[in-house]
Amino acid sequence: MSHDHHDHHHDNELDPFAARVKALETILTEKGLIDPAAIDTIVETYEHKVGPRNGARVVAKAWADPGFAEWLERDATAAIASLGYTGRQGEHMQAVFNAPDTHNLIVCTLCSCYPWTVLGVPPVWYKAPPYRSQAVINPRGVLAEFGLVLPEETRIRVWDSTAELRYMVVPMRPVETEGLSENELAKLVTRDSMIGTGLPLRPGSLGPGALWPPAADPGAAT
Repeated sequence: MSHDHHDHHHDNELDPFAARVKALETILTEKGLIDPAAIDTIVETYEHKVGPRNGARVVAKAWADPGFAEWLERDATAAIASLGYTGRQGEHMQAVFNAPDTHNLIVCTLCSCYPWTVLGVPPVWYKAPPYRSQAVINPRGVLAEFGLVLPEETRIRVWDSTAELRYMVVPMRPVETEGLSENELAKLVTRDSMIGTGLPLRPGSLGPGALWPPAADPGAAT
């Protein structure tokens, strides 16, 4: 296991701005002006659909275009920006590529730094202290809890995101996907496979005309 650690200067979820937002939400809810369930639905949409769909397109293009994959590995920020995915929480990106003998896992050990531009808002479990600590101490055990059991000979590299540099995993392209378009390939890419807690879906697991993401995202644990 390799734990790539950096000095952290974090946008902690408990910073003063976040606290003010939480207080405002509580007041508005108590006055009956907003519906917490509606807010949860919006968050769910950005967590599982809008954001991760961007990342899925990045991965699919890397699978289909070796030139783009090389660019993504060399300068992820620029390659991702070329597809129109830019903004706060994604100014400085690094893509890490899974290989037959290496699996990558993303964590933020001190708070919840996360590449919003390509993965949406972070899932609840990503911000939880057990994941943040155990991903470093026992990454193989964490993956097993997500249902991902890797061969013992597979090396697991743990990458520690910071406010200055965020990571995304480029999973290996599933077998028997030759001839699929980038749009079809993107449907196989799950949010968790881009964090490292899951794998892409298998061809045929989505029915004809299925929308991304699938109703059940293997490995999700929110």
